[in-house]
Amino acid sequence: MEKVNSPEELMENIANMSRDNSVYQFHIPGKGTFTLVLQEEEQRSIQADAEANPELRAMIEQSRREFKLGKAMSTSEMLKSFSPEDFRT
Repeated sequence: MEKVNSPEELMENIANMSRDNSVYQFHIPGKGTFTLVLQEEEQRSIQADAEANPELRAMIEQSRREFKLGKAMSTSEMLKSFSPEDFRT
């Protein structure tokens, strides 16, 4: 597991992900341990997946409700919440 020391380092490592290098585990001091999984793009839409899987549809609907209530944050909001202090030991 890799310790990430800056937002720039995090973004560089994400940019280097590929089909052969599709899992990235890292630790951000003060935030926790994360695992990113790069999934291959498919032609199938999220809507088609949700229609085919009622459990997925329920998860998406719950996520949308929680986001509207302020109980969740987007990925960009999460990245913006990081500060240089979070990457110090």
